[in-house]
Amino acid sequence: MMLRTTLAGATAALALTVAAPALAADGAVKIGLIYTLSGPAAALGEQARNGFQLAVETMGGKLGGDTVDLVVADDEQKPDVAVNKVKELIERDKVDVVVGPIFSNILMAIEKPVVDAGKILISTNAGASSLAGKDCNPLFFVTSYQNDDIHQTAGEYAQKQGYKNVFLMAPNYQAGKDAINGFKRSYKGGVAGEVYTQLGQLDFSAELAQIAAFQPDAIFTFMPGGMGVNLVKQYRQAGLDKIPMLSAFTVDESTLPAQQDAAVDMLSATNWTPDMDAPGNKEFVAAYEAKFGAVPGTYAMQAYDAALLLDAALKETGGKVDDAKALAKAMETATFPSLRGKFKFGPNHYPIQDMFIAKAVKRPDGKYATSMVETVFTDHQDSYASECKMPAS
Repeated sequence: MMLRTTLAGATAALALTVAAPALAADGAVKIGLIYTLSGPAAALGEQARNGFQLAVETMGGKLGGDTVDLVVADDEQKPDVAVNKVKELIERDKVDVVVGPIFSNILMAIEKPVVDAGKILISTNAGASSLAGKDCNPLFFVTSYQNDDIHQTAGEYAQKQGYKNVFLMAPNYQAGKDAINGFKRSYKGGVAGEVYTQLGQLDFSAELAQIAAFQPDAIFTFMPGGMGVNLVKQYRQAGLDKIPMLSAFTVDESTLPAQQDAAVDMLSATNWTPDMDAPGNKEFVAAYEAKFGAVPGTYAMQAYDAALLLDAALKETGGKVDDAKALAKAMETATFPSLRGKFKFGPNHYPIQDMFIAKAVKRPDGKYATSMVETVFTDHQDSYASECKMPAS
């Protein structure tokens, strides 16, 4: 799927139509969005795509004063497909900047083709550990987190709760491994079990039987998308809800519409919630709900922030996008009203930000969302930043 739209104004901003490749309009900045937009995890990519497009629409269809020409690609959650799509964005569609993806295995597949082509890549969700450390790059930026960070926040919370025996479970891919490693960076108690499931697994009966047998103090899990929907429902059905579940990207705005009451009161680590008290956040949430009829999650927020970041940087460069190095320099120090409040880049182009624990709630209007519980880390920088020796740009 390759979708094309020129965001010339608020009305046209979200009107995606299929079109043949064409040259950008004079003075336009061309941006390629690459997200998972099909299959069980499509809801995640849709939130990110919607968040970025909503930001552009809110700014009158422009970034840094330039009309935005968007090309949207579906990576199908397949690394080989993603590589082909991102090459088309660069070579055929001549995009100036690539934004995305959702999954870290996709990020690891597309990062090199993008930066080797001299283009800026902004990851609005995936935050692989290697790219935060020794493999950092001047043209690569992240507006979400380093993968460990959210999970490290959950580990710190578990440590403070005094849990002595936690069952750990995540999918068997890069982000899943980062999740467990991140949790254990803060949590120093015992591990009842450490299980890596297949990516995309939807039946957790075997793992739930292990949890029932071990009777841990709590479980920690990272199961995004449809995996999280099924796990939470099956967890409740198995009568395990007396064992606290700590999670990341398992109970959030992308999964709650399907989980509903099964997820209420379950805790998750995060860098943002819809009810967060930050400038512009209330307006963003209201606009997103009005436009899409759903509560936005971090996927949407982080993509929205990426658009704000580009807007601020392009204002610094006078709208020029032909010099990627100059644009990257502007992005490093750009100030913009992040929906999460405090935000700045570390030396590896990953965020320094506050981290929180949230819980799932049913709002008075009947919709489900995450709600702020407490701050765990303040001005948190990922553990790999010291390993980044940024090449000269």
